Amino acid sequence: MPTPVPRSLVIILRTMLLLAAVGSLAVLAVILPLLWIDLEDVPLAYSVPLVAILALGVVGLQVIGVCIWQLLTLVLRGKVFSPAAFRYVDVITGAMAASGVLLVGFGIVLSGGTVAPGLVLLVGGVALLAFAAALTVHVARRLLAQAVERDVQAQRLEDELSDVI
Repeated sequence: MPTPVPRSLVIILRTMLLLAAVGSLAVLAVILPLLWIDLEDVPLAYSVPLVAILALGVVGLQVIGVCIWQLLTLVLRGKVFSPAAFRYVDVITGAMAASGVLLVGFGIVLSGGTVAPGLVLLVGGVALLAFAAALTVHVARRLLAQAVERDVQAQRLEDELSDVI
């Protein structure tokens, strides 16, 4: 069954994912080590959690990118409305929720330093958005499960009807 999503759109999305992956690798390989050097005079109790949280956040985004890539593969094969999609959607939900937790931790670490309180509140707001995104994806997963179940029911009825005929 051909996909209703244009192949060009999938190519554009995959190009964006590749660019994001290259950027995230640059952050892990270059930016975070430079940040670590810049934090040389900062106590380890502040710098270690800060860099670790940022690294884990980038890895979480990479995981989400891989799952989206896999979902796009299912889209191209016309199999996105299948149980195979559930694991990727579940991992995306978990990674987004984990990002929210990391952002809360990031805000806590920032609040212990000399950072403006407004910045800490901003990080808290972004954490709320990460949790909201995780809940939104969870709702989409429930809709996906409902669509898969209806597809299974329709196929069962179609099979029964062909047996009768």
